[in-house]
Amino acid sequence: MAENPHPPQDRRSFLVTLGGAALAASGAGILACARNASHAADTVAGAAAMQGGAGVAIAPIGVQLYSVRDEMKRDVAATLARVSRIGFKEVEFAGYFDHSPAEVRGMLDANGLTAPSAHIPLNVLKSDPGSVIAAARTIGHSYVVMPYLDETARRTMADWHALAKTLNDIAGEMSRAGLRLAYHNHDFEFAPIDGIVPYEVLLAETDPKLVALEMDLYWTTKAGQDPLTWFAKYPGRFPFVHVKDSRGAPQHEMAPVGEGTIDWKRIFAHRAEAGIAHYVVEHDNPTDPFASIASSYSYLSKLRV
Repeated sequence: MAENPHPPQDRRSFLVTLGGAALAASGAGILACARNASHAADTVAGAAAMQGGAGVAIAPIGVQLYSVRDEMKRDVAATLARVSRIGFKEVEFAGYFDHSPAEVRGMLDANGLTAPSAHIPLNVLKSDPGSVIAAARTIGHSYVVMPYLDETARRTMADWHALAKTLNDIAGEMSRAGLRLAYHNHDFEFAPIDGIVPYEVLLAETDPKLVALEMDLYWTTKAGQDPLTWFAKYPGRFPFVHVKDSRGAPQHEMAPVGEGTIDWKRIFAHRAEAGIAHYVVEHDNPTDPFASIASSYSYLSKLRV
C-alpha cells in the first residue's frame, strides 16, 4: 500500500494549511461549513441519455472542491459559479480560503449550491469542536468529515483503537448539536497490522448511530478491496461516497469517472444497501481540473442503474 496517498501537493500539507486558515477565517476557530440540503430526489441536469438500458439516475451528484483547490485559492466565487454551471448542485469543502462563513453562505446561495459536508482536519475537530458546531449551525451543515490520518498516528493497532474511541467522542459532541461525523478513507486503512485490517476496527468500534463512513471508491479499489463486501457487512454506514476512477494496475492512475476500469453500475446497484445518499466527484491531481470534474459529471448524470 502507498504510505503517502497523495503526490507532492498532498492532502496532508493542504490540511495543515487548512487547519491554520480555519482559525483565521472564522474568528471562532474554524472555517464555516456549507449549508446542507440532500436533494436526493432532484432531477439531475442533462440526465436524458441512457447508458446500458433503463434504470434509475443517481443523485445528487456533488464535487469535492479539493479537485479545484488552485482555482479556489484564486477566486472562490468564480469557482463556485463555474461548478454550478457544470450542473453540480452540491459541493464538499476543503477550506474556505480566508472567506467568512457569511461570505461563503452568500456565494453558495447565489449559485444555487448547497454543501452537506466539509472536510475538517482532526486536530481542529479535537481542539475546537465548539467552533465547528457554531459554524455548522450558522450555515446549516449536517456532516463534518475527518479527511486524513497522518502516518505518525497509524503505526500500530493501538493507534487505530484509539482513533475509533476519539471518533466516538467527537461524534458524540457533534450529535448533541444535531451534526454527524464521518471518516474518509485512503488505501492505508486496508493494510493489515498484526493480521488485522484497520478499516474493520473503525467500523466495528465506532457507534453506527454517530459515526458514518465516506468511502472513497478509488482508494478502496486501489487497495484491492471490493466495496460491495463492506456494504454487505456494514449496511447503511456509507451515506457519502467519493467517486473517481482508476485506469487499473499497476500504476492505478486516477481518471475522471467513466474513463477507467471501475464498474460503477455494479457498485451503485448496491446503493440502498450501502446507504449512499451523496455521490461526490473528486480527482486529487487533475491536469485540467474543470475538464476533469465536468467529464465526471457528464458521465454520472447519464448513468442509469
